Amino acid sequence: MKKLFGLLLLLFINQIVVAQKTVTLQECESQFLKNNLFLLASHYNIDASKALTIQARIWDNPTLTADLNAYNPERGKYFDIGTQGAKSFGIEQLIYLGGKKRNEVKLAQTNEQLAELEFNDLLRTLKLQLRKSFYTVYFNSKNLETTDKQLSHIEDLINSYSVQAKKGNVPLKDLVRLQSLFLNFKNERMEVVNNSIEEQANLKLLLNENQTVIPTLTDSDFNKYTKEILFDAKSFETEAIANRPDYLLKQKDIEANELNVKLQKSLSIPDLTLGASYTQRGGAFDNQKNINIGIPLPLWNKNKGNIQFAKTILEQSKIEKQSFDLELQTEIASNWNKWNESRKNYKQINPSENSDFEMVYNGILENFQKRNISLLEFTDFMESYNQAAVQLNELKKKVVLSGEELNSTINKDLF
Repeated sequence: MKKLFGLLLLLFINQIVVAQKTVTLQECESQFLKNNLFLLASHYNIDASKALTIQARIWDNPTLTADLNAYNPERGKYFDIGTQGAKSFGIEQLIYLGGKKRNEVKLAQTNEQLAELEFNDLLRTLKLQLRKSFYTVYFNSKNLETTDKQLSHIEDLINSYSVQAKKGNVPLKDLVRLQSLFLNFKNERMEVVNNSIEEQANLKLLLNENQTVIPTLTDSDFNKYTKEILFDAKSFETEAIANRPDYLLKQKDIEANELNVKLQKSLSIPDLTLGASYTQRGGAFDNQKNINIGIPLPLWNKNKGNIQFAKTILEQSKIEKQSFDLELQTEIASNWNKWNESRKNYKQINPSENSDFEMVYNGILENFQKRNISLLEFTDFMESYNQAAVQLNELKKKVVLSGEELNSTINKDLF
C-alpha cells in the first residue's frame, strides 16, 4: 500500500513538473512569433490585400452578344439562322480613360502596404505586452519567494508559541502578534498572486500555451536596463519616425487618401466602349460589319460628391498626422524620464547590500529563537525586512518595464 501511494505521489509530482515550462525571454518571443493567434489571423489581412491588388489590375471582361432569328414568317421556319436566315453578333470592350485603372492599382498597392504596417504595429503592441507580462511574472515570483520564506519561519514560530502558550510559558499576546504578522503577510502575498495569475494568463494567451510559463532572468539580462543612455530628443524622434509602424501608417494613410482623390477625379471622366458587330441581314446591306463606339455624356453625374468627400478625408488625415507628431515627441520624453528616474533610484541602492541584508535577517531570526531579542523587535524587523525586500524587487521591475516602454516607443531595442 505504501509503495502504491508513493508511486501515485511520484506521478502527481511529475504531472506538476510537466505542466510547467521554464523559458527565457528569447524563447518566449520565438514561440510568440510562431504560435500567436492574433498575429496569424492578422497576417491574412495582408494576403487579402495582395489579392485585391491582383484584382485591381484586371480589366472588365468583353461582352459578347448574339441576335438569332426565332421565326421567319416569310419561310415559315423556326430558328432560321442559315445562309438564307438572319443572325447578328457583336462584341464590346470597356476602355478606361483618365488613368482610372492606373490609380486603382496604385491605391490597391498602397492598401496592401497599409495592411503590412497594421500587422507590424500589432506585432509591436503584442511584443510589448509579452515582455511586460514576462517580467511581471518573474519579479512577482521573486516577491513570493521572499514572502513565503518569512511565512514559513513565522508559521513555525506560531506552532511553537501555540504549544508554549497553552503551557503558560509565553503570554497569549505574543502568539496573537505573530498571528497578526502572519495574516498581514498572507494578505500582501494574495495581492501579488492575483496579479501574477492575470499576467500568467496573458502569457499563455500570447504564446498559445497550455503549460504554466516560468520566466527566467540572468543578472546580465537585468543589468543592461541600468546602463546610462543620454537623452537625445532629435535622435530618438528620428528613429521612432523611421521604425514605428503606427507613425508610418499615418504617412501612408495620407498617401492613400491622395491617391483616392486622384481616383475619384478620374472616375468623373467617361469611359469609352469600343466594339465590333456583324449583321447577316437587316442592315443597310447583307453581311454588314460595323465598328461601335460609345461614351456616356457627363451632364449630371460628375462624381463631385465623392471627390469632395475624398478631399475632406485627406485633410483630416493630415491633421491627424500633425497631432501624432506632437504626441510622439511627448511620449518619447515622458517614457525616457520614467525609465531614467527608475534607473537612478535603483543605482542609489548598492545591490551588494542585499547579501548583507540577508545575513542580518538570518542573524535576527537566530537571535530571536535564542531569546536574545524581544518579540516586538523581531516582528518590527520582519515587517521592515519584507517591505524593503519587496520594494527593492518592485524597483527592479519598474526599471525593466519602463525600459521596455522606451524600447516600444522608439520600436528599437535600446537595451
